[in-house]
Amino acid sequence: MKDNVFGKTLKQLRTEQKLSQRQLGEKIGFCNQTISFWESGGREPDLDALVKISKYFEVSVDFLLGLSEC
Repeated sequence: MKDNVFGKTLKQLRTEQKLSQRQLGEKIGFCNQTISFWESGGREPDLDALVKISKYFEVSVDFLLGLSEC
C-alpha cells in the first residue's frame, strides 16, 4: 500500500486505545509480530484481516486504507 497509509492508521488507532501490539493481536487473533509488520509496512493484511480490524475499531476498510475519512 502506497506510503504505508494502512500501517500508520493502524498504529494511530492502536495507540489511541492505549493497546500494545501484543494486546491488539490477542484481541483480533494475530501475533504481535504480524501487527508490527503491518505497522512498519513489511507486510500487508489480507481481506479477512482488514475486516477484523475494521470491526474491532469500528471504522470502514476504506478508512484503514486511506480512501475515506471515516
